[in-house]
Amino acid sequence: MLIWGSQFHEIAWLDSNEYELKTGEYEAILAVEAFTAIKTDHVDAFDKLKEYQETTADWIFGYLSYDLKNDVEDLRSSNFDGLHFPDLYFFQPQKLIFLKDDRIEFHYLRMVDDEIEVDFQEICGIQEEAGTGRHSIKVKPRISKKEYRDKLDTMLRYIHRGDIYEANFCQEFFAENVDINALDIYRSLNKISTPPFAVYLKLENYNLISASPERYLKKKGMDLLSQPIKGTARRSDDVEEDLWIAAELESDPKEQSENVMIVDLVRNDLSRIAEKGSVQVDELCKVYTFRQVHQLISSVTAKLADGIPPVEAIRSSFPMGSMTGAPKISAMKIIEELEESKRGLYSGAVGYFTPNGDFDFNVVIRSILYNSLNKYLSFSVGGAITAKSNPEKEYEECLLKAKAMREVLTNL
Repeated sequence: MLIWGSQFHEIAWLDSNEYELKTGEYEAILAVEAFTAIKTDHVDAFDKLKEYQETTADWIFGYLSYDLKNDVEDLRSSNFDGLHFPDLYFFQPQKLIFLKDDRIEFHYLRMVDDEIEVDFQEICGIQEEAGTGRHSIKVKPRISKKEYRDKLDTMLRYIHRGDIYEANFCQEFFAENVDINALDIYRSLNKISTPPFAVYLKLENYNLISASPERYLKKKGMDLLSQPIKGTARRSDDVEEDLWIAAELESDPKEQSENVMIVDLVRNDLSRIAEKGSVQVDELCKVYTFRQVHQLISSVTAKLADGIPPVEAIRSSFPMGSMTGAPKISAMKIIEELEESKRGLYSGAVGYFTPNGDFDFNVVIRSILYNSLNKYLSFSVGGAITAKSNPEKEYEECLLKAKAMREVLTNL
């Protein structure tokens, strides 16, 4: 399906990798070939999305960049931007295919004769290629290790002064003038990561290759679910050591405090649009294990209050707490001051709206971004900085999170 879908100008592929989560609606979704689309900068972006979502009253797929913060609050983004992605981009697909429970469903907006049968036979006839798995792309850090440490020292001074309690600080790795097969790299990255919120997105010359393990926000009926991640530890090939690492992560007071602070922020965000008394924490600091890392994940649920439009539920909590900090606005201002690169789609969200206004969005982390027009490639990694943060360990955590992306880009 994915190889077949790559022939179209617009493609959104969302893959759960058969991950054993009870909260997913589909094992995989393929949406291709735009019938209508919306593409805009941050100015009145959520209002424009709300109008588009309500007017189409259909399935729409796309992304929200981190810099939509400038629409939500009186903020700005003035850091270097090598990717030049629009701040918001959604499309209404003409062809939509769902996989769930060993069933395949085709939903076509406009169908000619036996088009579904023809496409199905074409998909079945494709011989899956393994992909080269061999790339030679050398990425460079936007800032040096010393600059990273200096910036963290500055952020820690803000924390010790009481301006913020926690902030997510990120750094960019990039390559210029590169030609890549984005689909090939996605398949390589997904193979070694197999996360529950993987995405391959191609909209014109804008490409996202995502191995995200994190859900931002889901709405089903009036039920809301957010699952912030804070707390990361490496995996080990030794089974006993791996279990010990996971247990250490679960009991680490620094990692727990990071997670709890973000859970409180998410609870506060959701309380603005939730029924009174409905916000609750179903899981707190539970260890989830993925191919590359162990993660601490919490699950926060709520009931959406009557009369709140779907887009408003997103606006009220955007950007997500796990990628900002607390207090949220102060953290975003300090992030903008200290980071060197505009985040853009990184630490934004990718997902879909259904015709009845339900939605599901991931957090764009562990992701490679590529503009095939100016041939600029980028990925960013970061972590939560608190009063207990050690700059050296935070830098090592960044390299751990970057491991899989560097591996698929330099796998000779």
